[in-house]
Amino acid sequence: MGRNIRKRRSPLAIKVTAASAALALGGGGLIWANFYASAHESDNGAWGGNHTKAAAAQVATISCPDVGQKLTNVPDKARTDVAGELSNLDRQITEAYQRLATTRDAQTRDASFVQNSILQPLKDRRQNILDRIKLEITRVGGTAPGDLDTLANCTGTPADQTNAGGQQGGQNGGQQQGGGQQGGQDNGGQQQGGGQQGGQDNGGQQQGGGQQGGNIGGQAGNGPVAADFVDITKAQPNVQAKPRKARNASRGTFTTRCGVNTNKNHNTDNVIVAPGVKNGAHHLHDYVGNQKIDAFASNDTFLQGGSSCQNKNDLSSYYWPVVRVQDGSQDFDQNNDGGGKEGNVGKILTPVQAQIKYVGSPTGKVVAMPQFLRIITGDAKTTTNGLANANAHWSCTGFENKVQLTEQYPICPQGSKVVRSFAFQSCWDGQNTDSANHRTHVAFADANGNCQNGFKAIPQLTMRLVYDIAPPTIENGQVKNAYAVDGFPEQLHKPSTDHDDFISITTGGLANKIANCVNRGQNCS
Repeated sequence: MGRNIRKRRSPLAIKVTAASAALALGGGGLIWANFYASAHESDNGAWGGNHTKAAAAQVATISCPDVGQKLTNVPDKARTDVAGELSNLDRQITEAYQRLATTRDAQTRDASFVQNSILQPLKDRRQNILDRIKLEITRVGGTAPGDLDTLANCTGTPADQTNAGGQQGGQNGGQQQGGGQQGGQDNGGQQQGGGQQGGQDNGGQQQGGGQQGGNIGGQAGNGPVAADFVDITKAQPNVQAKPRKARNASRGTFTTRCGVNTNKNHNTDNVIVAPGVKNGAHHLHDYVGNQKIDAFASNDTFLQGGSSCQNKNDLSSYYWPVVRVQDGSQDFDQNNDGGGKEGNVGKILTPVQAQIKYVGSPTGKVVAMPQFLRIITGDAKTTTNGLANANAHWSCTGFENKVQLTEQYPICPQGSKVVRSFAFQSCWDGQNTDSANHRTHVAFADANGNCQNGFKAIPQLTMRLVYDIAPPTIENGQVKNAYAVDGFPEQLHKPSTDHDDFISITTGGLANKIANCVNRGQNCS
């Protein structure tokens, strides 16, 4: 599938504490730690606490390959064991981060300390896990990737050499093709104009007493920064025309009303990518639809979950990372894993509107979604992985048909609200409800709306979340009262990391009713 190639800049520095930097499932990510801290620094061990550092303090990253995304062909019988080993990789990287954060004096005295005492032992431990992954795959008759051993090595880089968290995969950047072409005004093309250029390293206003320079901004010291925001009235229009509809297009829509999570159904699990792993997401989700989704839920228990949807046959799970305003406030999870302990701080905002709509294909009819189909759209780790799988859309009410942003949050004018929208993959391989890397069983349609490689068109899930947010302000290159989507702490709360998760769970023939409604050109709910 073709990509639009764009490179992006990422911050050069971030302020770090001794808190654990948890990683995404699969052991891929950046860990930020202070390599050369002053002996007089103080650290209370909590994100967003008071920290003082010498002006010459340096920051470095440990970058580890994203093993989970490389495993595209794991036999079903091995997936549970492999997922457990991927979680072990996460734990290893977290421990390496903790060692970086608590051995600062040793690092200043010994230039080889990080390599000899942290990176090499980490490589050895990762190799043991990779060996076990290969064993689990071959034990059930599968074939492990031949280059798996090359994923053991992690690297540490001083701040002044850190060009971009996502530059490892940045050359593959560009928005996922087709992600913004269907689903009406909710979806747009990729931001044009390279808004990430300039001002990236100025840092945001540090709420809570941290220094204002030499970090990556934000209330917890891990973003966002001023360059992550743009006045939408000054952004270039970039929404592309939708594909022309063929004569036999499926023109209908099906809307399901499931609320906005006013009952505060939250957790930091992700049953799709980290089944059986508590806090597998390392950030907080809003859940609507199915009310019993956590790391330990299964297909059997999904059907017993109950639903927040008006249509009680819709037991599907719709969940997304929460949005927070970083105004110095704290929320219930300030001291929890996945919350303040992992750099996700500030007041949690509930959407004022959540529109969930299924739409058709511009080129033909659709088939019903299979029971328990799992889809993840977007990439929570674009700061590490680059933009190849990014599918974030940020805009403002009144601007959705003109501007859709991937790499910046919008600052909306008076009377306008922030909108984040998603257009899920609309092509299915016709066989699998999930895949080893949770991506290859579904795909986006091409620029003309066609499914490729024998994939079948399914109703495309679109979501539109609206938030009432006081506009952040930019002063002297710093952002005040920023808002940001929850994410892995090392991902710096970048707008492009926005993502959404879905599990199709229906009763009473609802999946067929949705497909039939869309195929007949009706507008149903």
